[in-house]
Amino acid sequence: MASLMLSLGSTSLLPREINKDKLKLGTSASNPFLKAKSFSRVTMTVAVKPSRFEGITMAPPDPILGVSEAFKADTNGMKLNLGVGAYRTEELQPYVLNVVKKAENLMLERGDNKEYLPIEGLAAFNKATAELLFGAGHPVIKEQRVATIQGLSGTGSLRLAAALIERYFPGAKVVISSPTWGNHKNIFNDAKVPWSEYRYYDPKTIGLDFEGMIADIKEAPEGSFILLHGCAHNPTGIDPTPEQWVKIADVIQEKNHIPFFDVAYQGFASGSLDEDAASVRLFAERGMEFFVAQSYSKNLGLYAERIGAINVVCSSADAATRVKSQLKRIARPMYSNPPVHGARIVANVVGDVTMFSEWKAEMEMMAGRIKTVRQELYDSLVSKDKSGKDWSFILKQIGMFSFTGLNKAQSDNMTDKWHVYMTKDGRISLAGLSLAKCEYLADAIIDSYHNALLYWETPIEL
Repeated sequence: MASLMLSLGSTSLLPREINKDKLKLGTSASNPFLKAKSFSRVTMTVAVKPSRFEGITMAPPDPILGVSEAFKADTNGMKLNLGVGAYRTEELQPYVLNVVKKAENLMLERGDNKEYLPIEGLAAFNKATAELLFGAGHPVIKEQRVATIQGLSGTGSLRLAAALIERYFPGAKVVISSPTWGNHKNIFNDAKVPWSEYRYYDPKTIGLDFEGMIADIKEAPEGSFILLHGCAHNPTGIDPTPEQWVKIADVIQEKNHIPFFDVAYQGFASGSLDEDAASVRLFAERGMEFFVAQSYSKNLGLYAERIGAINVVCSSADAATRVKSQLKRIARPMYSNPPVHGARIVANVVGDVTMFSEWKAEMEMMAGRIKTVRQELYDSLVSKDKSGKDWSFILKQIGMFSFTGLNKAQSDNMTDKWHVYMTKDGRISLAGLSLAKCEYLADAIIDSYHNALLYWETPIEL
């Protein structure tokens, strides 16, 4: 406890009787309190109480946001930020879709208000998002077997589902891929839902460990929730083939598990809304009950609008109605009502034939640019690295991310020596790469792979 002590004796001298001129702060010559012998009998105490929040420790920095902060502080002209999953133009600038600007202008022209939405969100948005996911004529839509409510992008939608699991499936475990998006574990931890992992990434091939994945799903307790990335797996960019998706569905049905899809890149991964939803539709066609969380951060560039949805496919319309009521009940004390601006953008784009076509063209453009830099990076690696290493995994991966296979020491070298900022698991965002810097990135990867191993580590097989 901090305190300031000054002597006050038996002279009955009160503070109001002290000569004000002598109490002016300054040097020891003018400040009597700095001369202990002058006022050795005066005592004053100023106490500072300890904070009631002393028991709260400092939280660790977010690994992704920390990368961005370090990037901003770097003054090197060749620096690259490949950490954050946000689309950039060839000039590495943020991109606002033209169709989004048109939708916003339409909202201004109509004079749309800012009144509260219902708890479940904008009705037109919920209709549009479910139809985009399953197809407008799909039986689950026609039979009203999908409970859809607007969520706070993908993260908030996942969190709503996690709360529903904790409340109505007590003790059920969520089984997630190893590795997975960094926030998945946080979400389930926060919702107090237990989780475990199934094998997914094979470091020897930098590909899918399909046999390990199937074995772990089989061994999971019956009735577990199996978290699946609908397309463009984050962080690896490695997706099952259509044939492998069929086998995954078979095993999940055999074990009476409940699928839980995270769909963050529909249309943005391949450029096709239908192709990127094929895995989800496969499970729906089998009559299975499952969850799907959606996000429009990537495919419409609505990062800051926080627009997404949670969909629960049920066996009957009655079950869907009850599930939706409980999702609304969970959302009410959590955030009450979702945001309207981004929801109207989605509804306007999907609901207008012309804008919908323009959106699909822009998604193809964005996906195409990422495919182009992916190819250029591969070509640069092959031409520059004479060691005979196989870099073909770069082309086999899909979406905005590439799992390079670099370990922490090698990733540190990428940043410390080459000013390439990335997550320490070796993931890079190709959306933050330009054609002009592909050769530079290839040089950095080759140098880091061959020269930056810790002495007790052995080289990974690429």
